[in-house]
Amino acid sequence: MAGSVDIQNLTRRPAPRIAFTRVAESALPGWEISLVFVGPTRARELNLQLRQKTYTPNVLSYALGDKHGEIFICLHEAAKQAPAHEMSERQFVLYLFIHALMHLKGMAHGATMERCERKILAQFSASHPSLHGATHSDRH
Repeated sequence: MAGSVDIQNLTRRPAPRIAFTRVAESALPGWEISLVFVGPTRARELNLQLRQKTYTPNVLSYALGDKHGEIFICLHEAAKQAPAHEMSERQFVLYLFIHALMHLKGMAHGATMERCERKILAQFSASHPSLHGATHSDRH
């Protein structure tokens, strides 16, 4: 069964055009993913509701059931944080998406997760020349 990514952009910023379904299928074959781009206010509200945290996150993810997950990416935070990670905004959004997929897969922060993220990021950055920048260790 092929997976898919349903994308909604609830911001005024243009959502990056990235092959999210291909990335998701590579990391989580057969999963149905809902990807929602949100602004800082909604991201903060979700973080408080889902994690009881008061800061504005760059990404949130949670499983909705067997092979179903939801990912929220705050484009404002991604744009603000990308330079600190030596990535273009587009590449950082791709990285955040991959990071969220790894959490849906059940991985926790650490060396194993970072290796998987770097491998997938390199694979899809190489096939998309418009995604330039160095990989990094994320600590959000």
